Amino acid sequence: MLKAGVLGAGHLGKIHLRLLNQSNKYNLIGFYDADEVNAKKVEAEFGYKYFNTIEALIDAVDVVDIVTPTLSHYDCAKQAILKGKHIFIEKPITNTVEEAEAIRTLVAEHNVKGQVGHVERFNPAFKAVRDQITNPMFIETHRLAEFNPRGTDVPVVLDLMIHDIDIILSVVKSKVKHISASGVSVISDTPDIANARIEFVNGCVANLTASRISLKNMRKTRFFQKDAYISVDFLEKKCEVVKMKDAPENPGDFDMVLQNAEGVKKQIYFDNPEVANNNAILDELETFADAINTNTKPIVTLHDGTEALRVATMIIDQF
Repeated sequence: MLKAGVLGAGHLGKIHLRLLNQSNKYNLIGFYDADEVNAKKVEAEFGYKYFNTIEALIDAVDVVDIVTPTLSHYDCAKQAILKGKHIFIEKPITNTVEEAEAIRTLVAEHNVKGQVGHVERFNPAFKAVRDQITNPMFIETHRLAEFNPRGTDVPVVLDLMIHDIDIILSVVKSKVKHISASGVSVISDTPDIANARIEFVNGCVANLTASRISLKNMRKTRFFQKDAYISVDFLEKKCEVVKMKDAPENPGDFDMVLQNAEGVKKQIYFDNPEVANNNAILDELETFADAINTNTKPIVTLHDGTEALRVATMIIDQF
């Protein structure tokens, strides 16, 4: 079992602590949090060992799980890598693309592994249809959340939209050609609602909307490709696949058949895969352990995290 330690014991950090503690692939050694009052409260309530310095925790583990505020990601990761430790780092990977590139260089130099916490890659609804998303040419995403003061220190693009940016970059195998975007600050000092249009070299267009001032929560993405429409509800963990194929010469009474202006007939059918129940955060942490143990590439690489941040930064620059 890999010895693991967590940096940061806030809302998400406590979830990571609980899951690492129950995982059979990790041995949770303890955690560090800059807020000593909060740290001692977590230690007393849950029994996790509190280390009073980052250095002490890093020295005691094989894997450092970084769940601190984004501004500190680079410094935490650098300290861990320089001591030869593997790093799991929450999204966004760092505060700037330059910091992300520096981390990638350090990881390569010190022969350790890194994974970024883009948890939606492990959402069971997305996993169920991932292999059916082959060449999407139009993608539409809506990620809406009710207002929560936590996370408002960064624009909504880095807080919410970056999830969808990563998903899109993982399925569109083409370079970004052009980005246009707008954002509005309503409650926070940074934009609370944003829309972006990403155009790719291969002709694919993605339209993304993110808001943290909505009256209801929504996390839906729709993929359109030749002869198929695929919808993923990341919040409800549901998916829908609608496909078309050449209609039979003698369709049945209940077959759905469409005919276009040229007289071509297509049959519509549903191919909805079963969505397996899982804990996405536990999955991402345990697949990282697998990558370390088998010396294979993590599912969400530091390169993936850097590219998602790069596109997010390009969007923010448009505001």
